Amino acid sequence: MQTETTEHYGRVENGVVVLEKPDELAEGTYVYVTPVKTNSTLGQRLLQFAGTIEGLPPDMASNHDHYIHGTPKK
Repeated sequence: MQTETTEHYGRVENGVVVLEKPDELAEGTYVYVTPVKTNSTLGQRLLQFAGTIEGLPPDMASNHDHYIHGTPKK
């Protein structure tokens, strides 16, 4: 058996591994699964990106619906 060393990410749902990008692997492809343990919440992991985008309006947090969807400002 020939092996390929690329990484694919997913999660277990009802006992089945569900890949984030299932079209990247051909049907019938053998895989080796190594569980990844995380002790942080999604919010904690996303916090690393807080304040990294420049050029946003100062009231973006409170008026994001206005800027994204055109609703009236608060």
